[in-house]
Amino acid sequence: MKRKFSILLVLLYFLSFPVLAQEKTKKELKAERELQKQKEIEALIDSKNFVFEAQKATPQGGRMLNLDYNTYFLKFNTEKTTCDLPFFGRAFNVPYGGDGGIKFEGVPEDVKIEKKKKSYNVKATVKGKDDVYTLYFNIFFDGGASLSISSNNRASISYDGEIEAPKTDEIKK
Repeated sequence: MKRKFSILLVLLYFLSFPVLAQEKTKKELKAERELQKQKEIEALIDSKNFVFEAQKATPQGGRMLNLDYNTYFLKFNTEKTTCDLPFFGRAFNVPYGGDGGIKFEGVPEDVKIEKKKKSYNVKATVKGKDDVYTLYFNIFFDGGASLSISSNNRASISYDGEIEAPKTDEIKK
C-alpha cells in the first residue's frame, strides 16, 4: 500500500511540474509588456513618424500647468511636421492678431536621433511661416516624452506628454 501511494505521489509530481513551469509570474508578464512597448517606441523613432500629445506645459521661469484637453499635439514626420500647442511665457515678436499659441507646419531639417540608456533624444529644426523652431524630444521607452521648443521670437517652453503612432487616417493625409 505504501509503495502504491509513493508511486502515485511521484506520478502526480511529474504530471503537475510542466504545468507549473509554464505559468508566468506577474513580474515576467510586466517585463514582457515593457519590452513590447519599448519595441513599439523604437519602431516609431526609426520611422520618424509619431504624434506627441501634450499633457503639461512648463514655461520658462514659470510653474507647470496642466493641459486639461488632449487637443494639443505635435505630429512629427520627415515630410511635414504640424504643431498646435499653447504658449505661456514671453513673446518678443508675434504677428498682430495671432492667437498666441505655437502653430506651424514645415519640413524638419537636421534631424538627429541619439539613443541613451533608457530613452531617445531627438533634435530637429522646423521653419514655420513666421519663425524657426528648434525641437528637443526626450522620449522614454514607456512612451512618455518631454518636448522643449525654442524659437527666435519667443522664450523657450517645455511640454510633458506621450508619443504614439499616428492614427491610420492621419497617415494617409
